[in-house]
Amino acid sequence: MPKLWNTTVEEHRRTVHTAILDSTAALIAEHGLAVTMSQIAQHTGIGRATLYKYFKDVEAIVLAWHERQVSDHLCQLNAAIAECTDPAERLRTALSAYAGLSSAGHSTPHTGVEGTSAVQTALALHQAPHLHHAQRHVHDLLTEVITVAADAGMARTDVPPAELASYCLHALTAAAASPSPAARDRLVDVTLTGLLPPAG
Repeated sequence: MPKLWNTTVEEHRRTVHTAILDSTAALIAEHGLAVTMSQIAQHTGIGRATLYKYFKDVEAIVLAWHERQVSDHLCQLNAAIAECTDPAERLRTALSAYAGLSSAGHSTPHTGVEGTSAVQTALALHQAPHLHHAQRHVHDLLTEVITVAADAGMARTDVPPAELASYCLHALTAAAASPSPAARDRLVDVTLTGLLPPAG
C-alpha cells in the first residue's frame, strides 16, 4: 500500500481507538460498569463488529483507558518538575503534583455499581503491568528528587532516599480523600516536614 494510505489508515485507527476509550469512560461515569459493548458502539458511532476488532470486551476497554490515564499522569508529573532548578522547590513541586494527581482522577472511572464484575475489574486494574511500571517510575523519580535535595542539605540523610520516597508516596495517597485543595496542601506540608534534616 502507498505510504500515504498507510498513514491515513493508522490515523483513523488511532482516532477510533481514542473515541472508544472516551465513550466508555463517559458511559461508566454515568451508568457504572453495567454498560454493554452495544452501548459503547452506539455512543462511539461505530458498529459492534468494528468495536470488536479493537477490544474483546468492556473490561479490556477499561484497562486500556486506565493505561492511558496513568501515562497522562506520568507526563504531567514529569512536566511539573522539569523547569524547577532549586532542589527544595523541585521537591515541593513533585509532592504537590503527585498529591494533585492522586486527588484528581483516582485513576479509575467511577464504577457506580457493586458486584462481581466491578470487583474483578478493580482487581485487574491494580494488577495490570502498566500500573506497576508507572509506580516504579514515580518512585524512582521521587527518589532522584529527594537525593538531590539531600545533597543540597535540604532533606534528611539519615534515611535512604528510596525509603523516603516510599514514605511520601504512601502518605500522599491520603490526598485522594482530601476534601479541598487547602487540605491537600496541608498534607504536602506535613509530608515535607518529615523529610527535613533532624534538628541539631
